[in-house]
Amino acid sequence: MKTVPSAGLPGPTPGWTVAAVACAAQFMVVLDTTIVNVALPSMREDLGLGAGGQQWVVNAYLLTFAGFLMLGGRAADLFGRRRMFTAGLVVFTAASLLGGLATGGGLLIAARTLQGLGAAFLAPAPLALINATYQDVRTRTKAIAAWGATATAAGSCGILLGGVLTDALGWRWVLFVNVPIGAVLVVVALRALPGFPGQARGRALDVPGAVLVTAALACASYGLSELETRSFPDPLTGGVLAVAVLLLVAFLVVEARSAQPLMPLRIFRSRALVLGNVAALVIGAVTTSVMFFVTLYLQRVLGYTPLQAGLAMLPLTLAIAVASLSVRRMVQAMGPRVPLALGWLLTAGGLLWQSRFSPGGSFGVDILGPGILLGLGLGAVVLPMTTAATSSVAAQDAGLASALMNTARQMGGGLGLAVLSAIAATSSGAAAPLTHGYARALLVATVLALVAGALALLMPRPGSVPAPAPAPAPAPQDAARRPSPTAAEPAE
Repeated sequence: MKTVPSAGLPGPTPGWTVAAVACAAQFMVVLDTTIVNVALPSMREDLGLGAGGQQWVVNAYLLTFAGFLMLGGRAADLFGRRRMFTAGLVVFTAASLLGGLATGGGLLIAARTLQGLGAAFLAPAPLALINATYQDVRTRTKAIAAWGATATAAGSCGILLGGVLTDALGWRWVLFVNVPIGAVLVVVALRALPGFPGQARGRALDVPGAVLVTAALACASYGLSELETRSFPDPLTGGVLAVAVLLLVAFLVVEARSAQPLMPLRIFRSRALVLGNVAALVIGAVTTSVMFFVTLYLQRVLGYTPLQAGLAMLPLTLAIAVASLSVRRMVQAMGPRVPLALGWLLTAGGLLWQSRFSPGGSFGVDILGPGILLGLGLGAVVLPMTTAATSSVAAQDAGLASALMNTARQMGGGLGLAVLSAIAATSSGAAAPLTHGYARALLVATVLALVAGALALLMPRPGSVPAPAPAPAPAPQDAARRPSPTAAEPAE
């Protein structure tokens, strides 16, 4: 791979440095959505957490992460991707250390909230840096494939690593593990990442839009999380979700009228971006739900320990990685349309097979076989989904497009898990085993995958995608304040 010049830095950036840092950061962020799950019983015993406290150890991270992603993505575009990446990484690492040192449940939940805030500013930047750094299509596709494999596999790796660390060193190490990784990434980011300038000169961050969309997504995330334990008419579910809808409508009105919007609505003119984000919603729902139900099946039905359950998920993880890295040649040759449809077809087949849960099941038939097929399908979806959702927008919107896709995936995970958990709960009971509910939920997930595959066929064919729209011209008063076109923007 050729070296990539780094704006404002004294020398070239090593070819694989940006991709390696992007993958490591994404792995750490996604890992923390699942790594604490198997440590929750130990946290409860050590810190005196109740059932609600356990739930908020998980939800505090997810709510803050999803709620601030849009703001983090736009801040990366405006103030510089390396700058926002590094700032988010510092906050995330410091919060991990604080959480590991927590002496009470309140401090642990506060640390997890701060972790989510850091992740929201950290997560959109890596993909935007990849798109901006690697101009060669083949090189960029390789980097995105590696990023996608890392992002998708990290969730299941979290279950395994959480089990290993909790059994060997104690629950605090599921948080401490981020500290050395984060410290190394901060040093590498400051020394080696390209200093692409932001576009904040003469522009301001859309604060009203940021507040509205953050509040809307936070309310939606909270309302969906409460669906698992409360009915829809309850004020803490239906009421909060109604508020989320009103806030989202208000956000769209503000964005349509704003001269410098947080989310320019023009980007939704891209059919590839819209369908890519639909795929992100579904992959979030499918991945989160599969991890949840298979882990419960292994521990509650087959009697596996947390460590054994994590090891049992390895075939799924490896299959995701293999497919993510192998599908890139197909995407280069055909575009995202056909690989995306084929990936969803494999995913639907794996989900249908996985839904054949039984109380007397075995690892080979009920976990290994469907896990490999499902992993191949999910892995094949990641690269074409990411390409469609991020490659058809203008360069100044790269961070926003990445944040949109991450937000769609997080919201898909929350919505999918809430709905499918409700289906599983209503399908199980005294007269029906747990596996009956799990099977019903995965059958619904199969339908979702088939619908996503059908929608993928609407993706624009290669060569029919218009070039990204150029950045809008600055207003006259802004143009008067800006330097001449030949003057270089300052690097970060």
